[in-house]
Amino acid sequence: MTADGGGPTLVLVLAVGVLAATGVTLLLERSLTRILLGVILLGNGVNLLILLGGRAGGAPVLGTGPPGGFSDPLPQAMVLTAIVITFGFTAFVAAVAYRSWYLTGDDEVPDDREDRQVVRLADRNEIASSDVGAGGSDALEQVDPSPRRRPRRPGGRP
Repeated sequence: MTADGGGPTLVLVLAVGVLAATGVTLLLERSLTRILLGVILLGNGVNLLILLGGRAGGAPVLGTGPPGGFSDPLPQAMVLTAIVITFGFTAFVAAVAYRSWYLTGDDEVPDDREDRQVVRLADRNEIASSDVGAGGSDALEQVDPSPRRRPRRPGGRP
């Protein structure tokens, strides 16, 4: 904040921008460790942004100063809530990254079947066919409406 309590300084606004931009850039990576760092940086950037929304002043306790000289307690309460949420989400992503490292020895997020299909269709410059579920054109589902049957084995056993 500025010395007169009028608003945020350019340095703090730039810090919010750098933290948010770096956090979003890291969130778009495929490594869970970088995603974890992106969550932390983005959370800190958002916390600083929320704090900059409040007015600077004295402690928001009645009877300790003039009513117009108090700081706004709402951004402080919102930042405390955001810190708890960021910490919980950070713990979750850290657990997922550790589990991925423990099971596969790597923390890269792999492509799934749909990602590979989209890449193949994009290479051939085709449009994916619509996926119509059992309910007709109104109920789009992610399942095949008519599952394939396994061929019968010789001898009559399925």
